[in-house]
Amino acid sequence: MRSISTFLAVLVFTASTAIAQENREAIETVLSVPDLVAFWTFDEDQGQLRESVTSGEKYPLQEVNGPIGRYDEGCFSGYSADLNGKQYFRIPYAETGELNISGPEAQVSMFAAVRIVDLRQSRTIAGMWSEGKGAKDDSGTRQYSLLMNMPTYGGNRQLVPHISSEGGVTRRADGSAFPWCCDYAASVSEVPEEEWCTLAFTYDGEYISAYINGVMEFRPLDPVKDRRNDPYFKSEGPLGGPRGMNPYYHGRGIFKYDPEKHAETKPGGGSDFTVGARFAVGSMLREATIGRFAGLCVFKRALTPQEILKLHQATGIETP
Repeated sequence: MRSISTFLAVLVFTASTAIAQENREAIETVLSVPDLVAFWTFDEDQGQLRESVTSGEKYPLQEVNGPIGRYDEGCFSGYSADLNGKQYFRIPYAETGELNISGPEAQVSMFAAVRIVDLRQSRTIAGMWSEGKGAKDDSGTRQYSLLMNMPTYGGNRQLVPHISSEGGVTRRADGSAFPWCCDYAASVSEVPEEEWCTLAFTYDGEYISAYINGVMEFRPLDPVKDRRNDPYFKSEGPLGGPRGMNPYYHGRGIFKYDPEKHAETKPGGGSDFTVGARFAVGSMLREATIGRFAGLCVFKRALTPQEILKLHQATGIETP
C-alpha cells in the first residue's frame, strides 16, 4: 500500500502537469521506494528552477551559466533537461538538507535516466563532489558522486561511482596519500553513448556497487589490468584481501564537512550538490556533461538489486 506522503506527491504533481499514464506509473514507482530524499523529473521549461516532485523538500536545482533547454522526451514527465557541456545545475551547500549525506554510518543510492553524449567530455551525473585544484591537492570536500570514464584506476569509459571518507585524496592505512581520490567501483560494461539508459549506484556503508540498465555486473580485481597494483587495493580490503572492482570495498563512511575543523585545510567550504558537472582540477566545466537528463533520484540508504531493477523497468528503457 502506498504511503500518504507518496499519494500526496503524486496528486500534487499530476494536478499541475499533463502526463501520459505510463509516465505517471513510472513516477509512482519511484515515489513508492522508501527513503527517497529527492526526485527530479525535469518537466520545467528553461529558466525555471527544477524541483523535486516528492511531498517534502523541493530541493530546487538552480541553472548555472544561463537557461538550460528542455527536450520533448523523457521517461518520467515526458521531458528532459538538455545539457550542453557549458551549463549545469546546483544546490548551494547550505541548502542541501537531507542530500548532505555524510558520516561513518551513512548509506546512499542514486538513480538516473539519461542520454549521454561524448564520454571523453561527459564525466559527471550528480553528487556532492568538489575535488580541488588537481593532483595531490587535499583541500577537496568530496562526499558521494555518480561519475563516468575515470581511466586512472581501471574505469575507462565505465560507470565509476565514488565515495570519499577524507574529502580530499585517498589515504592508505598508514596515512600515506594517493594523488587523487581512488575509491570507486567500476562497471564491466561501458556507459552507453547516444542512447537512453539508466545509471545507478548504491553504497551500504561497506561496498560501492555500480549498475547500468538495472544490472550490477560483478567484476573482480585484476591488479595489473585495472592499474590497481598498490597494496591498498590488493590487501587492505576485507580480511586483508582485495577491495574488488564491482562491488568495491570502501567501508570508511562518507566525509562530513565541519566548518571549524576544516577551516584551514578546506577553505572552500562544503560541496554544493551539482548535476552535470563537478569542481575538478580547478574548474566546473572541464568535464561537464553533454546529454539529456529525464530523471534523477537520491535515496538515503542502499537500495537492493531488486529495487534498482524495479526502477529501471519503470522507465520503459529497453536494454539491448
